[in-house]
Amino acid sequence: MRKLTYFVAVSVDGFIGDESGDGTMFMQFVDEEFLGFLKEEYPETISTEGRKMLGLDGFANKKYDTVLQGRRSYQVGIDAGFLSPYGHLREYVLTRSLTKSPHPHVELIHDDVVAKVRELKAEEGDLGIWLCGGAQLAGLLADEIDELVIKTYPLVLGAGMPMFAGRSHALTHFGLEENRTFGNGVVVRRYGRKS
Repeated sequence: MRKLTYFVAVSVDGFIGDESGDGTMFMQFVDEEFLGFLKEEYPETISTEGRKMLGLDGFANKKYDTVLQGRRSYQVGIDAGFLSPYGHLREYVLTRSLTKSPHPHVELIHDDVVAKVRELKAEEGDLGIWLCGGAQLAGLLADEIDELVIKTYPLVLGAGMPMFAGRSHALTHFGLEENRTFGNGVVVRRYGRKS
């Protein structure tokens, strides 16, 4: 069974963005050391355009072959003019408002995202599924998440979009499996589902 991993940027106080969902303030911490880590360990989480700029076009995906986004997360790419922001992966967007995909490579999911994720997890293959965001989608899929990779940036936002929104009950426990600290203050922790 393939894993669903919530690989997400977060502030020290647990927000993935400001109240509008904007997380661009985290980009100031993408320095040479941290970018080297992403290129080596998680190259598929760098956008297709970013991969081109960094000369990573030919890099193989190491962890994921599929990305799942909420509508608001996908809008960030649309606003930047990238209708297929992760064209090197299979792209799925959960949406109620888009009736037609803006790009032939992006498949829209209009209902029963849990069933779709279970279908994707049941596929054959060694690579997993990356839950890119956002908070509502993470809340909806919390019981399906097998792994958390949390990139904690040394900022306190005070308010904003939480990692999980719309959850009415506690999450299952996760165990810390890896912890890495960078010179710029970023900490990346990887957790696996315990039960």
